[in-house]
Amino acid sequence: MAVADEDSLGQRLKAWPDRTKDFLEEVRGEMKKVNYPGRKEVQATTTVVIITVFVFAAFFEVVDKVIEFGLSHLLKLVR
Repeated sequence: MAVADEDSLGQRLKAWPDRTKDFLEEVRGEMKKVNYPGRKEVQATTTVVIITVFVFAAFFEVVDKVIEFGLSHLLKLVR
Protein backbone atom coordinates (compact mmCIF):
# COMPACT_ATOMS: atom_id res chain seq x y z
CA MET A 1 0.00 0.00 0.00
CA ALA A 2 2.83 2.43 0.81
CA VAL A 3 4.50 1.77 -2.55
CA ALA A 4 1.33 2.73 -4.45
CA ASP A 5 1.13 5.99 -2.51
CA GLU A 6 4.76 6.79 -3.36
CA ASP A 7 4.16 6.03 -7.04
CA SER A 8 1.13 8.25 -7.25
CA LEU A 9 2.98 11.03 -5.41
CA GLY A 10 5.99 10.62 -7.69
CA GLN A 11 3.79 10.64 -10.76
CA ARG A 12 1.99 13.73 -9.56
CA LEU A 13 5.29 15.49 -8.92
CA LYS A 14 6.57 14.57 -12.39
CA ALA A 15 3.33 15.78 -14.00
CA TRP A 16 3.31 19.07 -12.07
CA PRO A 17 5.26 21.18 -14.61
CA ASP A 18 3.05 20.02 -17.49
CA ARG A 19 -0.13 20.59 -15.49
CA THR A 20 1.09 24.05 -14.48
CA LYS A 21 1.91 24.93 -18.08
CA ASP A 22 -1.53 23.73 -19.24
CA PHE A 23 -3.21 25.72 -16.49
CA LEU A 24 -1.37 28.92 -17.39
CA GLU A 25 -2.21 28.47 -21.08
CA GLU A 26 -5.88 28.08 -20.17
CA VAL A 27 -5.72 31.21 -18.00
CA ARG A 28 -4.16 33.14 -20.87
CA GLY A 29 -6.93 31.97 -23.21
CA GLU A 30 -9.67 32.93 -20.76
CA MET A 31 -8.12 36.34 -20.16
CA LYS A 32 -8.30 37.05 -23.88
CA LYS A 33 -12.08 36.55 -23.65
CA VAL A 34 -12.49 39.17 -20.91
CA ASN A 35 -14.34 42.30 -21.97
CA TYR A 36 -13.28 45.28 -19.87
CA PRO A 37 -15.73 48.20 -19.52
CA GLY A 38 -14.96 51.54 -21.06
CA ARG A 39 -14.46 54.78 -19.15
CA LYS A 40 -18.05 55.98 -19.67
CA GLU A 41 -19.50 52.71 -18.41
CA VAL A 42 -17.30 52.79 -15.31
CA GLN A 43 -18.30 56.39 -14.59
CA ALA A 44 -21.99 55.58 -15.02
CA THR A 45 -21.94 52.54 -12.73
CA THR A 46 -19.85 54.41 -10.15
CA THR A 47 -22.41 57.23 -10.13
CA VAL A 48 -25.24 54.74 -9.65
CA VAL A 49 -23.40 53.09 -6.75
CA ILE A 50 -22.69 56.41 -5.01
CA ILE A 51 -26.30 57.61 -5.38
CA THR A 52 -27.60 54.25 -4.13
CA VAL A 53 -25.34 54.42 -1.06
CA PHE A 54 -26.71 57.86 -0.15
CA VAL A 55 -30.32 56.76 -0.72
CA PHE A 56 -29.87 53.73 1.53
CA ALA A 57 -28.08 55.85 4.14
CA ALA A 58 -31.02 58.26 4.21
CA PHE A 59 -33.50 55.38 4.38
CA PHE A 60 -31.73 53.75 7.32
CA GLU A 61 -31.43 57.11 9.08
CA VAL A 62 -35.21 57.54 8.86
CA VAL A 63 -35.82 53.96 10.03
CA ASP A 64 -33.40 54.49 12.92
CA LYS A 65 -35.16 57.69 14.01
CA VAL A 66 -38.60 56.02 13.83
CA ILE A 67 -37.40 53.08 15.95
CA GLU A 68 -35.70 55.45 18.39
CA PHE A 69 -38.88 57.52 18.70
CA GLY A 70 -41.04 54.44 19.22
CA LEU A 71 -38.76 52.85 21.79
CA SER A 72 -38.28 56.06 23.76
CA HIS A 73 -42.03 56.55 24.01
CA LEU A 74 -42.55 52.88 24.89
CA LEU A 75 -39.97 53.10 27.66
CA LYS A 76 -41.61 56.27 29.05
CA LEU A 77 -44.90 54.36 29.31
CA VAL A 78 -43.22 51.50 31.17
CA ARG A 79 -41.64 53.77 33.81
